[in-house]
Amino acid sequence: MTDYEAVIGLETHIQLNTVTKVFCSCKADSWFDPPHTNICPVCCGLPGVLPVLNKAVVEKGVLLARAMNAEIRPLSFFDRKNYFYPDLPKGYQISQFDQSLARGGYLDLPIPAAASPDKQAYTRHVTIWKLHIEEDAGKTKVSNQRRLIDFNRCGVPLVEMVTGPDLRTADEAAQYLIRLRQLLRWLGISEADMEKAHLRCDANVSIRVRGETKLNPKTEIKNVNSIDAVREAIAREIERQIREVEAGRHIEAWTLEWDEDSGTLKKMRSKETEADYRYFREPDLLPIRLDEGWQRQILADFPELPLERRARFVEQYNLPEYDADILTSERKLSDYYENTVKSYGGDPKKVSNWLMNDVLRMINDQGLNPQEMQLTPDALAEILKLVDAGTININTGKALLQKVQESGKKPGAIVAEEGLGLVSDDSTIREVCQAVLAESPNEVAAYRAGKVTLIGWFVGGVMKKMRGKADASLARQILEDLLNEKNG
Repeated sequence: MTDYEAVIGLETHIQLNTVTKVFCSCKADSWFDPPHTNICPVCCGLPGVLPVLNKAVVEKGVLLARAMNAEIRPLSFFDRKNYFYPDLPKGYQISQFDQSLARGGYLDLPIPAAASPDKQAYTRHVTIWKLHIEEDAGKTKVSNQRRLIDFNRCGVPLVEMVTGPDLRTADEAAQYLIRLRQLLRWLGISEADMEKAHLRCDANVSIRVRGETKLNPKTEIKNVNSIDAVREAIAREIERQIREVEAGRHIEAWTLEWDEDSGTLKKMRSKETEADYRYFREPDLLPIRLDEGWQRQILADFPELPLERRARFVEQYNLPEYDADILTSERKLSDYYENTVKSYGGDPKKVSNWLMNDVLRMINDQGLNPQEMQLTPDALAEILKLVDAGTININTGKALLQKVQESGKKPGAIVAEEGLGLVSDDSTIREVCQAVLAESPNEVAAYRAGKVTLIGWFVGGVMKKMRGKADASLARQILEDLLNEKNG
């Protein structure tokens, strides 16, 4: 049987999270607003109006270009992309063509073992062919066999970014989108929510015999609104193309629509080429001149990127890759972890354990981001120090997390107010141990008969009587002495 491989390139449209649209002062994010409530003569393309460029759009585009290792052009132009569609009232889209904001770029994409065909992790080098600014068109919806148009999205600022044909599997495409979404949120330039169309993806898919280098005719998949849907749609299209070729038929360059409800692909139209759009320079907008001073200003606080920080966490803090991946999933969580490590001064892995197992659950349950927590990095570090010093035990420390979050008080103050400190007095614990043994004659007999695993049950009884404040290791030692003494 012939061994085929897929050749996949992704076209992503990224909605930038500016307050206003790219060429007018209408509100940019109108997902929850009624149709046609955020429009004006500019974004509706009425005669006699002139667009004015939103400076923040350029600045956010430069941040993304820098993160993707692209060359930022000091001079770029806007162009008119001409096509007719009901939700494009001007009859053209203001975009960039041959002299765009940035050129080239790449992303070294880590593919985890779970997404690898042979279950071995590797890195895929993904090139960037296009990165440019443009405006969005409106939204079309079919209802009761009628085509409904909403112009709210007209003029919403986008960055279109196109990869080279470098991805080879549906899982690789999904991993690219996961990392891109992470990067956009990390930079603070887009909410990257695919369900709200902040991040949209079209996939170009072709197949070839493994080992060949030529590019065969490709199809374009549109209308996918989640990463899982992108993965499934690409996988289905790869299977279809293999069936077609095996049956002796040719692949035609069609644009396909993904039907989420049925999980199937449908033909929309033949695929357009760039020549179909008759690009020419936008006469109503000046060129973008990105001098060195403006670039320095935009990039002055450029952050350490998530994949770089992930690698550093593994090396500097000796964390497993699993921990580092979760802790760098969001920038604010990553900062929270690192600030806790600095304040604590102890084992970074211990901080990771507490954060991933307990604090992250609180963050998710309460719908907060780490910066909104009353349980600050300093407070978490203080709890860890109290546990290390033997002032409180681990169970009390975990209970303190919620107490600090609810009250905003310092952990040490809560321990003092509520008398949560660990009891390490031998005589006090011995008295409670004797009471537990006296109340449990059957269990004592079973222990002395050889069921020594019951020691944990006895320790639990002591901890319960002392409301978790006993030194568990001392309680265990006293219980063993009492049980062995009586037995002898």
